[in-house]
Amino acid sequence: MKKINRPWLAHYDEGVPAEIDIPDISLVDLFRNAVKTYGESVCVIFGDEQLTYQQVDLLSERVARFLISRGLNKGDRVGIYLANTPEFVIGYYGILKAGGVVMALNPAYTPAEVETLVSESGFQSMILHALAYEAINSEPIRKRINSMIVVDGENLDLNSADITWNEMLKQQAGGEPVEVDVRHDEPAVFQYSGGTTGTPKCAIGLHRNLIANVYQFNQWLVNTSPGEETVLVAIPIYHVYGMVLGMNLAVKMGARMVLIPNPLDLDHLLAAAEKHQATVFPGVPSLYAAINHYPPVLEDKYDLSSIKACISGSATLPIQVKREFEALTHGHLVEGYGLSEAPTATHCNPVLGENREGSIGLPLPNVDCKVVDMETGETELGPNQAGELIIRGPQVMAGYFGRPEESQMAIRNGWLYTGDIVCMDEDGYFYIVDRKKDVIKPGGFQVWPNEVEAVIRKHPEVQDVAVAGVVDQDGSEVVMAWVVLKERASVTVEEIQTFCAEYLTRYKIPKWIEFKTTLPRTRVGKVLRRELVREHMARQP
Repeated sequence: MKKINRPWLAHYDEGVPAEIDIPDISLVDLFRNAVKTYGESVCVIFGDEQLTYQQVDLLSERVARFLISRGLNKGDRVGIYLANTPEFVIGYYGILKAGGVVMALNPAYTPAEVETLVSESGFQSMILHALAYEAINSEPIRKRINSMIVVDGENLDLNSADITWNEMLKQQAGGEPVEVDVRHDEPAVFQYSGGTTGTPKCAIGLHRNLIANVYQFNQWLVNTSPGEETVLVAIPIYHVYGMVLGMNLAVKMGARMVLIPNPLDLDHLLAAAEKHQATVFPGVPSLYAAINHYPPVLEDKYDLSSIKACISGSATLPIQVKREFEALTHGHLVEGYGLSEAPTATHCNPVLGENREGSIGLPLPNVDCKVVDMETGETELGPNQAGELIIRGPQVMAGYFGRPEESQMAIRNGWLYTGDIVCMDEDGYFYIVDRKKDVIKPGGFQVWPNEVEAVIRKHPEVQDVAVAGVVDQDGSEVVMAWVVLKERASVTVEEIQTFCAEYLTRYKIPKWIEFKTTLPRTRVGKVLRRELVREHMARQP
């Protein structure tokens, strides 16, 4: 077997090993180990509510007993349709203790989207908030869901098969400890993903996959200490990014997790960060940028000096956002990279060491990477050559649920084909070029949206930008940009195009430019390019 070249190892922070020992344990074991070590310490903070590790342990036992009493079998899926709340954390570990698989849902999903997930993943019970109950407790979803646990549902007329959260906890008080044998090589989560090919599907994350990523980042964050950290969990924990680097990593560190249900409420977020002296703050670039420019922050209303380490993911971290946030907090904001198929991260810049502009950083310990040609996926490319990123490591998923053919396409000979186009420099730092499926081909040439976005973002009057390919009136594909200007800025389409001409060859310059006040994004900060294209095409004759 050809030896893998790993130039990145020379650039790890001091104290980060090339290989780490990852124990054969489940997430249930991870949590119970934390309870043994940090039982009386605060685990969850939500507003004025605080729960210790021991309290979360006892309450999650009740959830597990209830699910088992309702017929949950090992491997059955259970949906969680909640924001970042204590009930999510308690329900999550309760489902896992019962031997179930967590199917976490974006609480902003419509009933139609929930129905699709229920149908594809086959879950028959779920935990949800009272505000969503009426919409979900309707045909055709109700035909598939046997029972629901309803948070804050005391004032609702519930279906006879359903129960309120508080009543469930009351019923299950004082029972026997749950002793289901949950193994490290069994499914823990189903993560709904756009997939490496752009088609939505459920990635199967095994317990050992998530455990591996938790242990990797526990080693990577060299400026943190066990039992002494406070994690500001503002990214959604229904997504594996928040689930792993917010919730599960906090448990591994014995940290307090401060749950923020709505990160757009900056006053609540910042007040919580200051009050509880947050030290670790995983997030997305748009959130850090919003904090940088928030007037009360600029007026020194909030003290964020406790923050030590921030991992940025889901989108490119502009260098200016990084510099401004680090100057504001005196902490370290580093960009990483991951995907739902390797829950959740595979690369990150060193926390204390060199960060290279535009780079997603270095492969984590125990992770091997190659850049291969886009046509066959077999020829390994050299430094600074753009090709598809393929990954081999302990966090790579088991496959897609119910999609054997797509699983075989995504994982070949033990390598995960990510669908992301990257290049690696001589030192092992990786750089995203774009998504394989997002390439634009005007006149047969290849244009990467990220490259065009990076140029437009340099314009002093531009705040945000998205680029994608659209079909022109003659049927050809052309480059289009959607631009958000800074407040009170005044720039014309022609001025943007002229600016681009200084940096880009002619066929890469956007033929069409539309100015917008905001760009549509997912809850984890990714721009919805396809939504912008859909809106544009819907307006065309």
